[in-house]
Amino acid sequence: MLSNKLQHKIDFKTKPLGALGDLEQLAYKIGMAQKTTSPRLSNPHMVVFAADHGIATEGVSAYPQEVTYQMVMNFLGGGAAINVFCRQNGIKIKIVDAGVNFDFPQDLNLIDKKVRKSSRNILEEPAMTAEEYRQALKNGSSVVEEIALTGCNIIGFGEMGIGNTSASSLMMSKLFNLPIVSCIGRGTGLNDDQLQNKIYILSTAIEMHTDTKTADDIAQTFGGLEIAQMIGAMEEAFRQNMLIMVDGFIATVAVATAWKKNPDILNNCIFCHVSDENAHLQLLELLGQKALLNFNLRLGEGTGCALAYPVIQNAVNFLNEMSSFEDAHVSNRE
Repeated sequence: MLSNKLQHKIDFKTKPLGALGDLEQLAYKIGMAQKTTSPRLSNPHMVVFAADHGIATEGVSAYPQEVTYQMVMNFLGGGAAINVFCRQNGIKIKIVDAGVNFDFPQDLNLIDKKVRKSSRNILEEPAMTAEEYRQALKNGSSVVEEIALTGCNIIGFGEMGIGNTSASSLMMSKLFNLPIVSCIGRGTGLNDDQLQNKIYILSTAIEMHTDTKTADDIAQTFGGLEIAQMIGAMEEAFRQNMLIMVDGFIATVAVATAWKKNPDILNNCIFCHVSDENAHLQLLELLGQKALLNFNLRLGEGTGCALAYPVIQNAVNFLNEMSSFEDAHVSNRE
């Protein structure tokens, strides 16, 4: 059996049994996902989905909505944190306009998958219509299909969208039947008064939409266009048997939505970090997952994935390159 062969290969490297700790579990997971004792990482990619949120007009973020398009321009100019970390680690980056409330110039290196300019204000109506949501899933899937043609077998997803921690908190609350207050954090850095306003706004939104049942219903009603496209992208990445690097709170909510529909997706997911957003650790525990890093990040963009990528590469490298006791003629335990 592959599982036994992988575990034997890990256990008989020139080290005490289990001495590489979580790195051994990571190597095992990658080998099982790729169905080999000699896994490889090929042409790593990062996809950042960007969109605006109607609920941002209610003051749930410390930053104004126009920051979304301004940060997209920063990504395209190579000046954001995710650009720096992707350059450092040899990861190709793609930026997707999933629904930014802005008309971008045509000559940018931007993937245009805009469904509409911003999701709707969920205090007034669902964030997306059923057709818009289906289109968003399809758009996210198509981005990954194209990347798969390049031979990529490991992909990370980031996001940019003022208001998207609010959308994610609502989704988490409904997906796991949790009180909304336990799913809310400070997002982009709200002060105490702003946080109380966020709690009031999101509590009101939950009370307005009580008839959501399925994971797709929840994402359509409470999510954002970039979150919906990320869900579609993650589902396609799993169909392509890619390793899926999961970033922070928002990306984990996207995975949780896909998991509700197909629990097997977790077999390909590597949770890269636990963020400083209030509910992220709780969400990881609900999914039975442990993150690789804890740097108290709360940036998004996929930064946690890019920072964790060298750790993932090291897990593969020790499995493939480290000598066994037999190869190195080193005495093992009695």
